[in-house]
Amino acid sequence: MRILIKDGRVIDPGRLDDTADILIEDGKIIEIRPDIPVTSASRLIAASGKIVSPGLIDMHVHFREPGEEYKETIESGCRAAAHGGFTAVCTMPNTQPVNDNRQVTEYILKTASRCNGSRVYPVAAISPGLKGEGLCEYAELKEAGAIALSDDGNPVRNSLLMRRALEYAGGVGLPLISHSEETDLSAGAMNEGETATRLGIPGIPNAAESIAVMREIALCELTGVPVHIAHVSTAQSVHAIRDAKKRGIPVTAETAPHYFTLTDKAVDEYNTHAKMNPPLRSEADRNAVREGLADGTIDAIATDHAPHSVLEKEVEFDRAANGVVGLETSLALSLALVREKVLSLSQMIEKMSVNPARILGLETGLKIGGSADITIIDPEHNWTVKAEEFQSRSRNTPFEGWEMKGKAVLTMVEGIIVCSIL
Repeated sequence: MRILIKDGRVIDPGRLDDTADILIEDGKIIEIRPDIPVTSASRLIAASGKIVSPGLIDMHVHFREPGEEYKETIESGCRAAAHGGFTAVCTMPNTQPVNDNRQVTEYILKTASRCNGSRVYPVAAISPGLKGEGLCEYAELKEAGAIALSDDGNPVRNSLLMRRALEYAGGVGLPLISHSEETDLSAGAMNEGETATRLGIPGIPNAAESIAVMREIALCELTGVPVHIAHVSTAQSVHAIRDAKKRGIPVTAETAPHYFTLTDKAVDEYNTHAKMNPPLRSEADRNAVREGLADGTIDAIATDHAPHSVLEKEVEFDRAANGVVGLETSLALSLALVREKVLSLSQMIEKMSVNPARILGLETGLKIGGSADITIIDPEHNWTVKAEEFQSRSRNTPFEGWEMKGKAVLTMVEGIIVCSIL
């Protein structure tokens, strides 16, 4: 079957930004140009007034399968991703059991292959059990289908082990993603500051993140092996990464929508849906993150989608689990940066598609012969966040009731429409 996407504003950063049509056959793009005849296809998708972009890629999600399927399954996570406009996601390894061996990696890929949703790329563990006491078999994990390595959820505390991990990862060609945290400084439950003091909640200083970021930059410089910094939240981290890039050190970084949208004031009234790690920071940090996105210091926007049930969230604040769901709100929050002139549309798509693909070594882009992984966005679509309507199994969002503008209205993976509200 031939599919024609008609009259959309096609934005493929660095290649194209113009009104054009896209003709698709057998999962591949076969033509991109204006005025392709409607008779060329058996199915027409009218995209006038919409943005047609390469499929969005979320390089940092937590699908709780195997082990905690009551929070999220691979299937429900793929549905949530498709609903949010993501054609591909990278699943972090802190499942139960941990994705630290071939069997778990293969299980994730086999389960994902049965889902009618986004592509799944497993991220495997740096160390067995995420314990930071040795290295996994990276070559075997890559052969099994792992796309990258991370102990996300836990930092690698031993600097020598992290050096060896970088060297081994570089040798087999797997990107390494760092959860940068100095745990001796991060025993609190929210950002250290005025709000924490007023609420009587133990605080976590910015240095708990930035010290660890600076170590990773030093090890990156020492080894010459690229390192990617996950969930950047502090001004000091942004400054360190910016300086490292100026010096030619191959470091990349991501942040999440909650860090450029919210501050620690969202924790008022002990709101556990605003509890995460790293925590929401100050207004100065939020502005620094936005500046880092604008000037290219921060390469990617990732959700750090972290589903939890009421069992983990409707408890005392200091006992509540860290994390928020983000797949179904990320695009709208990122489009707000465009309206506020922090990013252009092209820059936003670059950070949500092109750059994640580049960092992970994936193919992307709207090109003849390429896979038809496509997201169609209506930037004027008004909607209200209602967690009960999420495709995710969990409802832990700090954005409940927010009025949003902008939504993915069609998500296509290899020519198959996996979500559409057109």
